[in-house]
Amino acid sequence: MSIEHADGQWFHFGPWTFSIDAAEALIAARPCGTRSIDVATWAKAYGLTRVDDRHERTVSLIGPASDGFDRVYAMTTDLAKPVIVAHVAINGQTPAPLLIDGTHRLYRAWREGVAQLPAYLLTADETRQVQHDALLGPGRTRITPPPH
Repeated sequence: MSIEHADGQWFHFGPWTFSIDAAEALIAARPCGTRSIDVATWAKAYGLTRVDDRHERTVSLIGPASDGFDRVYAMTTDLAKPVIVAHVAINGQTPAPLLIDGTHRLYRAWREGVAQLPAYLLTADETRQVQHDALLGPGRTRITPPPH
């Protein structure tokens, strides 16, 4: 889920954060349009099809927890605004897609039976440009030695 900070909007996933502001700037600077994502497939993968079930005992590895997801806000989101899908490469593997902006829109689309959502797809190189190490904090991608 994306979180607003004083220094912009960030998506947190595992040891990384992704700058949504930087992603939007990259998207604005390039001529590529949107692609469509299949709402049912993505909603299921992100655990959104179970988030309303308070008795559900499984935990989604990617999506939000049912007690931390704002359903009321989700139903007010603009489905015409494209979601953002990054491509994350781990240990030299083929980059895997990761939704970094638009979980609430995806939930609303699934609840309303919308089949497709527009999406901006970031390449693996673009993803690295907006990806930061959460353990070090936004904007700090490596440890630098202290000055002598």
